[in-house]
Formats: sequence, C-alpha cells, structure tokens
Amino acid sequence: MSMPSAPSAIVVGAGIVGAACAEALAEAGCRVTVLEGGLAGAGVTAASMGHVVVIDDSEAQFALSAWSRRRWTERATELPAECEDSPFGTLWVARNEAEMARLRDKAEYSLAHGERAEVLDPAALGEAEPQLRPGLAGAVRVPDDRVVYPPAATRHLLERAHSRGAALRERSAVEAVEPRRVRVGGAWQETDLVVVAAGAASPQLVPGLPIEPRRGHLVITDRYPGFLRHQVIEAGYHAHALASESVAFNVQPRRTGQILIGSSRELVGWDTSISTSLRARMLRRAAEYVPGLSALRALRTWVGFRPATPDGLPLIGEWEPGLLVATGHEGLGVTTSLGTARIVTDLALGRPPAVDPRPFDPRRAEVVRA
Repeated sequence: MSMPSAPSAIVVGAGIVGAACAEALAEAGCRVTVLEGGLAGAGVTAASMGHVVVIDDSEAQFALSAWSRRRWTERATELPAECEDSPFGTLWVARNEAEMARLRDKAEYSLAHGERAEVLDPAALGEAEPQLRPGLAGAVRVPDDRVVYPPAATRHLLERAHSRGAALRERSAVEAVEPRRVRVGGAWQETDLVVVAAGAASPQLVPGLPIEPRRGHLVITDRYPGFLRHQVIEAGYHAHALASESVAFNVQPRRTGQILIGSSRELVGWDTSISTSLRARMLRRAAEYVPGLSALRALRTWVGFRPATPDGLPLIGEWEPGLLVATGHEGLGVTTSLGTARIVTDLALGRPPAVDPRPFDPRRAEVVRA
C-alpha cells in the first residue's frame, strides 16, 4: 500500500482496538481522526474482562497475543492508576487428568516459545489459590499475564494519540465507508486511509466481513480484597464453540477488590437483554471451581457483543486499497489491541511487519469460504 510521507487516516471506532490503532498511526506520523458514534470505550470494550493473556489456540494467535502482552508489560509503569494494571498472572485449572495432560502440553509449548509457565500439582494449586475447590487435578500458572480496566486503558491510548496530534470526535456516527473516505452527517470526508475498528458492527459498514455478534454476560461483585490472587480460567475455556450458547469458568480479581465473573457466549443477534437462565448457568459453573463465590454479593450484570469470526482469528489488514479493517477479535481485543495496531500501521506505511499479518488477512480463504 503506497502512502504519502505523512498520510491522513480516519479510524472508525474508539474502542480499545481503534484507540490503539489511532495511537500507533499518530506515533508513526499520520494525521489521525477517530470517529465514534457513541462514547470512547463504551461499547464492547466496556463489556470485556480486561485480561491480557497469551493464548495458544493456534500459532498465529500465540504470536499475536504474546507480542501484544510484552508491549502491555513494557508499558505497565506508564499506565495511570485508573487503568488498574494488575500483574495477577493466570491459573489455567484442570478438573481431571485428561485436561491436565493438555495443560502440560500448553506449558511445554509456552516454554519452547520463550514464555514462562509453571505446572502445579494439586497441593501446589491449593497453596497458590486457596479458594479453589479440593480435588482439581492441577494447573498451569502463567505469571506474566495481567489485567487492566479496559475503558480507562482505552482513554489512555486516546490521550497518547491526542498528544501526537490525533483528534477524537465522539457522537459522530459513521454512516458509510468507502476506500479513502467516510460519510458522517450526510457529508463525505476524504482521507488517505480508512481503518474500520467497529467491532461486531463492522459488517454494517463493510459488507462481506465474516463477523457475527456473540452476546456475552459478565457479573461483578462487591469488594472482597484478597479473595482471589490470580485470574483463574478452566482448561476447557477455548471450547466456547461458535454455537447457540455456551458457558465457561473465567474469574478474575480486580484491583478494587471486586470479583469479575464470566463467561458466556450466545448467538442472539443484537438482543441486549440479560438471559437470567444463562447467567445462572454461568454462576453455577464458576461456583463449581470456587465454591465461595456463592456467598459473595453481586452488584451488576451486563452484556456486550463480541465480534466472532468463523476460524477464531481476527480480521486485520487491507480489505481494499485505502481501506483496512481491524476487527473480529471476539474476547481478545484488549490483549491483542497493541499488536493489531502495529500490524495496521506496518501495512499502512509499508514497513516490515513486527507480527506476521498473513494469518489475519481479512480475505483469507478460511473466512471467505465459511
């Protein structure tokens, strides 16, 4: 993609992925405008858990999430307090020996690729996280994983972009997108590059993007400092298949002392209502691992729409000349936002890519055929 020496760019969407793209493009010298139909960080970003984790579903996902987590770790000292950066680490827990065997493979893969991981037997697991029920087969601890508060992290990225000359226009709904221009308020705005980072709503602007909205529930409790020491996730978490509905155990402590409980997935279109039956299933699943959760006072339940792709990988790259997309991250938008932004910026400016962009090509055969 050929760009002027100081290209202009319009980023559509001010969630954490759009904010990261704006920051990276502005840092590279682009003249950036961010357009957001609502408020920055108030969409799916505000309905995400905020985990910064390395995921090994595939080599591509591992590469993107590991590169991104390293960048989050490097930035930890500069994040303001409201971002609630918390290096809790992650415990991936196994119910039985079959799951434990998969976790040992996970640890070996991570270690072979330069990431830290520690296998815990049942006794060590009980010492590491006393709230977990007895009888679990063990766990893998990933000590370098973190948690951030996504809305505040998004604002921080946008502030950094602004300090480099980027402009943010909230309550500016984009009505249409074409290569090198967008329509807002009935008028077209020209630019050298358009980046669509509108999450699950991206196909409304770029027809043909293979994305479906998956509704997810979250529950947050009152403050119970010290109740959990790690983010804790079941070994089968990645079994969230692209099906009608599913639940999996994923619980994290927050710096506030609150406990955030997930997770669920549903294909229900854009229905914003809360499914009390699915929420109950999700909470029961969590209590199977951490029985003490049943005694905690829940304060709030809310839902968001994760942008899901057929093969589970995000869509990052050129859709047409002058039009890039950065979407389809489902539950990993916070983790991979910095890596996504680097891919977008490298492609836009013709730089050598820091992360191999080919597996995320939005026109790859795996998603075009689906």
